[in-house]
Amino acid sequence: MSGGTIRPRDGKELRQAIEWALNDGVTLDVRGSGSKLALGRPMVCDEILDLSGMSGVVDYAPEELVVTLRAGTPLREVEALLAQRNQMLAFEPPDLGPMLGREPGEGTLVGTIMGNFAGSRRLSAGAARDHLLGFSGVNGRGESFKSGGRVMKNVTGYDLSKLLAGSWGTLAVLDEVSVKVLPAPDQTRTLLLPGLDDGAAVKAMCAAMGSPHEVSGAAHIPGRTALRVEGIAPSVEARLKGLRELLSDMGTRMEELGTLESRAFWREVKDVVPLGAASNDVIWRLSCAPTDGPSIVARIKAKRPAAKAFYDWSGGLIWLALPSSADADHALVRDGLEGHATLIRAPETVRASVPVFHPPGAALAALSARVKESFDPRGLFNPWRMG
Repeated sequence: MSGGTIRPRDGKELRQAIEWALNDGVTLDVRGSGSKLALGRPMVCDEILDLSGMSGVVDYAPEELVVTLRAGTPLREVEALLAQRNQMLAFEPPDLGPMLGREPGEGTLVGTIMGNFAGSRRLSAGAARDHLLGFSGVNGRGESFKSGGRVMKNVTGYDLSKLLAGSWGTLAVLDEVSVKVLPAPDQTRTLLLPGLDDGAAVKAMCAAMGSPHEVSGAAHIPGRTALRVEGIAPSVEARLKGLRELLSDMGTRMEELGTLESRAFWREVKDVVPLGAASNDVIWRLSCAPTDGPSIVARIKAKRPAAKAFYDWSGGLIWLALPSSADADHALVRDGLEGHATLIRAPETVRASVPVFHPPGAALAALSARVKESFDPRGLFNPWRMG
């Protein structure tokens, strides 16, 4: 719940708003489009800090592979601009809005960075934070700061991009970011291996990712294991042939998807469409060692037969849907997990009563507290969102 709404139009007004909040002890619900409001612990803030008025591309230099934009710029506008020059955001930012009850395409690029999201190309291209070249913003002390620029550098001694990406707006409010872009591939092809069980699928995905064939996506949806190869036509053909030879002993008749079908398929994977979750299911996102994935899913399904799951990142990312319950089965999901489990979707009452983000160990919790004290000592920004 929040009171009024503050809508700054530029960096100067943003700093003034934060200075006012600091002086008056006002907490701020920081949001761009609000497409991910239903993700995280429920917040009770005094005011909404709405960044949607700070929108637009500041500079786009296709030859330098850099785009600079303001915090409220919709992701769909950025992707449309890049597509005109056959370029892309290589980390494949997902659109989780529909999963969270919003319309498709509402999210902002800065919101994606604050969650450090990435699609299937995460293993080969990195996450959102790895593409953040520079940014400016205001911290919880009311101080304007700038890091990096159009090259990857930082003069503060801290790797601020790593700190802020994934902080969910709890450390600082950004007003402008510069992001690395890359040329879009000429061809995208997908090798499908039908009928593999989870264990065999993970074995095939790990073999493919460990091969010299430059696989840029490896996912397993029940009934289909998918391996993506991208690039110029002769290279794609040669690498697909190599993958077929490598996986010839998997006992399945392989199929292929062409470029258009492949792009549609992987768009659905990054947006978690294959999970097929019911509208009232709770949804978890698990990160683990790829070889641990099948046993984790089997353990959960033994207790919850209605559970649904699929694998991305060669098995290292599991999307899991469970029937709704009072505690989202958080103990079952996290029991013995050597990784991280984040509750992506659940009713507000559930998110208020269980840890949404994976509980950190004592050392990490202490470090996080020191970072929070350095950036936002009064707890102005998105209080309680991360627990």
